[in-house]
Amino acid sequence: GGQDGSCGNFNGDPADDTTQAIFERVGVRVGQGEMLFKNRATIVFTPEMEDMLRANCPAQDLLASREHCQKELPQEASTIQMNSCLFDWCFGMNEHALRTAKTYATPEERVALGVE
Repeated sequence: GGQDGSCGNFNGDPADDTTQAIFERVGVRVGQGEMLFKNRATIVFTPEMEDMLRANCPAQDLLASREHCQKELPQEASTIQMNSCLFDWCFGMNEHALRTAKTYATPEERVALGVE
């Protein structure tokens, strides 16, 4: 018990392991005092992700995402942190996002990722 995060809460119910459900339980980012690792991963928000967010996140979802991220992130959060949160909230790790992201990848990136 008590374990939760990007892989879910290990209760055997995949329905409550969506990105939004996890964010509701544990927040959008791990707090500084809750880190299990020595360093944080670098947050990357690419121009392709920006294009995808603008083109494929419905306006009502983007508005709800912005409200949620502003509430969850520290006030001093950077633009990259906010954009990353918006992207995660709009798309999470769902198949639609993966398929759509492939449309923004260059041919070289597709080959490198083995998706061609």
